[in-house]
Amino acid sequence: MTVVSPKILLLGKDSQLGWELRRSLSAIGPLIACDRQSANLENEDELRAQVRHHQPSFIVNTAAYTAVDKAETEQAKAYQINETAVRILAEEASRIGAWLVHYSTDYVFDGEKPSPYTEDDEPRPLNVYGLSKAAGERAIRDVGCKHLIIRSGWLYSAHGSNFPRAILRRAIERDQLEVVSDSFGAPTSAHLVADVTAAMLGRLNDLAQPEELSGTYHLTSSGETSWYDYAQFLLSLAQNRGLPIKANAKRVFPVTGASYAAVAVRPKNSRLDTSLLQRRFHVHLPDWKIHARRFIDEVARSRLL
Repeated sequence: MTVVSPKILLLGKDSQLGWELRRSLSAIGPLIACDRQSANLENEDELRAQVRHHQPSFIVNTAAYTAVDKAETEQAKAYQINETAVRILAEEASRIGAWLVHYSTDYVFDGEKPSPYTEDDEPRPLNVYGLSKAAGERAIRDVGCKHLIIRSGWLYSAHGSNFPRAILRRAIERDQLEVVSDSFGAPTSAHLVADVTAAMLGRLNDLAQPEELSGTYHLTSSGETSWYDYAQFLLSLAQNRGLPIKANAKRVFPVTGASYAAVAVRPKNSRLDTSLLQRRFHVHLPDWKIHARRFIDEVARSRLL
């Protein structure tokens, strides 16, 4: 009996997560990786045409509107990309019997819960970005296609724009930094999310009735920290690796989130309970410090800053 490898359509190949998924998903089956030009989420006809042309078994969507502050004044664009385009992907997935793998965010919650959020907690976004991402989740569920909605938070990689890269650049330019100390989460490497995604797809492909695993899952590293402690940890590693920073860990000072004049309000608690994912897909999620060390090593070796 010949086993046919599933065809995968990846959207957003140049995002920090898309970059890592190109590596991890290539082991699952034939991979068609699209950038913004070949699959524009603001062009509904083009998006439908891509899916109908390739007829994938899995549609993996990392493309999103992620400019949190700009979303407050670009609401139409945020909803077009984060809700309308996602609904189209869900409809096309349903039409051809494909799975839709879609990434969401801790920003669908208000951050007021004192413990980590579970998949059963009711979304209560604080900003337009979070509202548009929650709307995209609802669109998938309303359509009813087979799906994995994967919520993550504090995502980073050695490529793209993210907190650890920004902290290192500022530490190279300045002799002291101020970092928010009253927001908590689990820094999560795109490398980890990509590897776990590949493991999830592999498990779906092996099961006789994979539809039973359709649903929403939280995926972050284990453990938790604040932005302030995270920055101190990164800069301590950077100093030990000989990176040319002016602001070392002792030159980082805590401030409250309220002291920052950000346009969009952020949740203080970004912790996500990952027990459902670990139980159903039998995956291990390492402590956040492990991938943070790997990140600093990669930056030091490659001089990616």
